[in-house]
Amino acid sequence: MNYRNLSNTGEKLSAVGLGCMGMSFAYGPTDDTESIATLHKALDLGINFWDTADMYANGLNEELISTVLVPNRDKVFIATKFGFRFKDGIAGPSAASGTYFDGSPAWLKIAVEKSLQRLKIDTIDLYYAHRVDPNIPIEETVGAMAELVKEGKVRYLGLSEASAASIRKAHAVHPIAALQSEYSLLSRDVEGEILATIRELGITLVPYSPLARGLVTNALDVSQLADTDFRKTLPRYSGENWENNQSLAEAFAVLAQEKQVTSAQLALAWVLAQGDDIIPIPGTKKRKYLEENAGAVDVTLSAADLKAIDELVASYPNTGERYSEEAMKLVNH
Repeated sequence: MNYRNLSNTGEKLSAVGLGCMGMSFAYGPTDDTESIATLHKALDLGINFWDTADMYANGLNEELISTVLVPNRDKVFIATKFGFRFKDGIAGPSAASGTYFDGSPAWLKIAVEKSLQRLKIDTIDLYYAHRVDPNIPIEETVGAMAELVKEGKVRYLGLSEASAASIRKAHAVHPIAALQSEYSLLSRDVEGEILATIRELGITLVPYSPLARGLVTNALDVSQLADTDFRKTLPRYSGENWENNQSLAEAFAVLAQEKQVTSAQLALAWVLAQGDDIIPIPGTKKRKYLEENAGAVDVTLSAADLKAIDELVASYPNTGERYSEEAMKLVNH
């Protein structure tokens, strides 16, 4: 495994991290036994950067991770997030009717204690505000997060899906180590002002869904997705968008075959090639995909490769929005 710096913290994180959401939430049936085996395999592969959130299955994902995290605490840099709450106590996607966002200092104090209890640790390595609360100044949210650093409950602070303006305001209150936002061949919102801002401030980009939620792997069949699979609610998985994305995935697989790598490895290699200050966290709940993703660090792309990939993606423009209209209201705020 290769390693990259987290901001200017001196922390060395695996160039490919592990997103743990799907082990407990959003992507159909779960298998705790295989998920735990996947976490152990991550340790074997040197993948030391694990990502979760308190909203993933209403805390169950944090509890699952704790079974492997606690006995291997010195080997894992753990990140979690706070802010999404459920009115009826039933976990749902960010745009579900019973889900709402609370970035208040009052909720933060409660949320961090709950996460620490579920993870069974004393300190969270990287703590993100899962979104920017449109009703609360980001300075207030980050000011309260900074208190957690002083108290020793959190080491570093992060934001997720924040705009350039919010990032600047937050960073002025307390150093922000990472921005977690969706970034992949199909989701490039951060390119431009947001990416330029975090690079100016020395903030690491942590792309989630760097495989476009499996779309670019050429191994996804929407008809086989469980009814509980969150992806069925996304524009990219229906109608003309889905037809476009299937064709794109098939063409992308040809490029990957020419490079003698898998589609997932080529897609991750593209993300990694966008800068050494980028650490993607592809999610998986199976060992075989974890090993495949880890292999992306050994894929070298030339300028010609990158150009060919960009041209291919541009030739299939009807990919669709990455979230529903309601969920999009909470990103890049």
